[in-house]
Amino acid sequence: MKCLAGLSLLLLLYLPRASAQAEPAQGDHELELWTGGGPSVNGGVGGISTWNVGQRYGRILTGLHGPGIVPGQFEYAVDVVPVFWVFEPQGTAYGFVLDPLALKWDFRERRQFVLYFEISGGPLFTSRDVPPGVSRVNFASGAALGLYFPAGRFHGSAELRYTHISDAGLTNPNPGINTVQVRLGFGFFRHRKERRP
Repeated sequence: MKCLAGLSLLLLLYLPRASAQAEPAQGDHELELWTGGGPSVNGGVGGISTWNVGQRYGRILTGLHGPGIVPGQFEYAVDVVPVFWVFEPQGTAYGFVLDPLALKWDFRERRQFVLYFEISGGPLFTSRDVPPGVSRVNFASGAALGLYFPAGRFHGSAELRYTHISDAGLTNPNPGINTVQVRLGFGFFRHRKERRP
């Protein structure tokens, strides 16, 4: 995993900075492949870590909005996560997440880097109980603060993500798992065929 993280970081650092492509705008579509993982933190079951790989499809819903230092664009996205591993003391749980709700705000026009905030959530299905002895069906919800590194229609991303995993009280007790993850991604924007000047 350290090797993968190192290669992803190099990719982000050496993305080309010049491109003739237009910057992302309202109506454009985003496709991104990402990977991330991290350990559990206080507030839930400890001694657990996660690693996942997913693909995102998003659409920029608005143009630039907002006053002062917070102007930005709003994006809606769906994540499909075919690899969601939960490393527990009793063994590894292999899972799948379909995340139909990812809401992202890019804080300013895209330049060399763009700060963004995101909230997301969806069901998590695993091969064994997560946490141990609780449930194979959970919900993974979270919030992230990250940076985009645009290079025309292409971009890299790096973010710090807080994720809460629990079955929403379907079992009792329901201790849940809280993790802090680092996520790295690479993607591109598909621009509308017709763009107003």
